[in-house]
Amino acid sequence: MRRGAHAMTIRTSILGALAACAALSGCISFGPDAPDQLLTLTPNATIPAGASADGSAESALAVQTPAVSQRLNVTRVPVMTSDSSLAYLQDAVWVEKPAELFRDLLSDTIRAKGNRMVIGGGELDYVAQTQLSGELVDMGYDAVTGSVVVRYDAILRLEGGRIITRRFEASVPGIAPEAVPVGAALNEAANSVADQVAEWVG
Repeated sequence: MRRGAHAMTIRTSILGALAACAALSGCISFGPDAPDQLLTLTPNATIPAGASADGSAESALAVQTPAVSQRLNVTRVPVMTSDSSLAYLQDAVWVEKPAELFRDLLSDTIRAKGNRMVIGGGELDYVAQTQLSGELVDMGYDAVTGSVVVRYDAILRLEGGRIITRRFEASVPGIAPEAVPVGAALNEAANSVADQVAEWVG
């Protein structure tokens, strides 16, 4: 290969690599745009190692992912700045969407504190005769009162088609509008709601 043609080939390869890097940088965030830490929900009630449950899928409780409004269908923490204004808390980012995190917290808490087999995810959900579903109405920060609020409207469908509904709510006041204290307070409030639900479903 002639030297000039070889140099042109190398130059073309370098330009192609640079173009690929430029395209990739539009999809991946580096530097200060990435949050220092991600928020999650951790259950206070845990299942001891070696614990097991026995029963049929039909007699189990299926915990469904709750429905959410669009403002909670993101990995950000909503902030109510007034009755009609909404923002998102800076640097506060969930590791998963709130509905998924809350479903896992409910399942773990009910499983640890109750006397029934709990299933969640997959085809077994539709086999269980008892279904826990509902809507996660709120899981955010109220800037007017300086508090976090978790509100869950539960729907319990029992064997035979009977349906029971109930609203559960917990709040933690006196919280600074910062990612770390808000995340810790939301975890506390969500655990309080999960405890109430676990006692309710038995």
